[in-house]
Amino acid sequence: MIDNRIMNNVTPRRPQGFQEYLPAQQLQFDFMIEKIIEIYRLYGLMPINTPTLELADVLLAKGGGETEKEIYRFSKGDTEYALRYDLTIPLARYVSEHKNDLTLPFRRYQIQKVWRAERPQKGRYREFIQCDADVIGSSSIGHDAELIAMAADIFRSLKIGKFTIKINNRKILSGFIEEIGLSDKSEDIMHALDKIEKIGRDEVGKILKGSGCGDDDANQLLDFVSITGSNDTILNKLEGYKIKNKQFAEGISDLRQVLKYANELGADDSVCSLNLGIVRGLDYYTGTVYETTLDDRPDFGSVCSGGRYDDLTKYFSKSKLPGVGISIGLSRLFAALLESGEMMPSQEPVEAFVANFGAGSREWALKISNDFRAAGIRTQVDLDGDKPAKQFKYADRLKVPYTVVVGEIEAKNKLVQLKNMSSGQQEELAIDTAIIRIKNHES
Repeated sequence: MIDNRIMNNVTPRRPQGFQEYLPAQQLQFDFMIEKIIEIYRLYGLMPINTPTLELADVLLAKGGGETEKEIYRFSKGDTEYALRYDLTIPLARYVSEHKNDLTLPFRRYQIQKVWRAERPQKGRYREFIQCDADVIGSSSIGHDAELIAMAADIFRSLKIGKFTIKINNRKILSGFIEEIGLSDKSEDIMHALDKIEKIGRDEVGKILKGSGCGDDDANQLLDFVSITGSNDTILNKLEGYKIKNKQFAEGISDLRQVLKYANELGADDSVCSLNLGIVRGLDYYTGTVYETTLDDRPDFGSVCSGGRYDDLTKYFSKSKLPGVGISIGLSRLFAALLESGEMMPSQEPVEAFVANFGAGSREWALKISNDFRAAGIRTQVDLDGDKPAKQFKYADRLKVPYTVVVGEIEAKNKLVQLKNMSSGQQEELAIDTAIIRIKNHES
């Protein structure tokens, strides 16, 4: 008996918050990854990959917070697993597990998918790709500056318009909180102030007061993180507070040094902007913190963020390993570019299409396509025996720059008809000459 359920059609659909792209968009997406990897490697970073699944007790070693509520987890037998929600905890596990095989400072990049069961919204998905870069095992803030410069190089190479890397140092705010006697509320204050650019001063003020801050304290904190001006002006205003607090002084000194080094590395004040409202809500950040926004699309929020942490591996090892890292939210960045229509150029998926007609031309067409590919030309050959009009229409829809036409006469004479699809010019050539034409984009 036939199960009628087998005959029913299922409506094709995706889970909410899970993206996929058409081939032309995917080419753009892949092009961005290639550019990012190219620059990561220029800075001497080495690639790693970690498993999609982590053991739940490992991934949740940090414990608590909103993040834990957003994790996809399941059991298989007696083992509980979880999909990674970022690439930082897996990095901490990786470094702890392989520390005897790594050379410190360890400079790593990792580009993989992560998953968060949060409410999808503009530029925010449940499945997305992060492009992380970290330097582990060094306290030198020279690395902080180098990652800023590297991020600037990446955004320039992607040609996505003006951007701003907003920089702060959590030591400054920690010192200020300590100075006004609110150290016991430091974590709650940090989490609240981190939302100021998202929900505004008034709403953050309500959160601060709900956390036990008085009106005066809340206003002091809000005024402090709202200091504006040029980078030098902000630093001078901070020094004008005359606060004799070690953390506060270290934070100002570190900021000056980071900006100086970043400037030497090509990231000057035109792209770097001090912003005391940048806090980063994650508890493991202890020093420099940064977020990058697109000047023309601020509604997408930060597309690259990160900072310095004192002890990445404290949940897995007794060895103390300080580090600093950045994470480019590639899926969010791509969403911003798709909405704006400002996509960067990428390579054509096919540079040459070999159309062939007649029983005697197929073998010659295969020989041509093999020689073209050996020369590094992305080539597709018709293998369906379609009529000429259909082959040309297919090549036109692919938007290939060159069509190579061969029939029985070309096969007999060991030649090709090369057509430049842009100019319409067609000429009869030997294979070697046709390769030179295509590679040099000659008409």
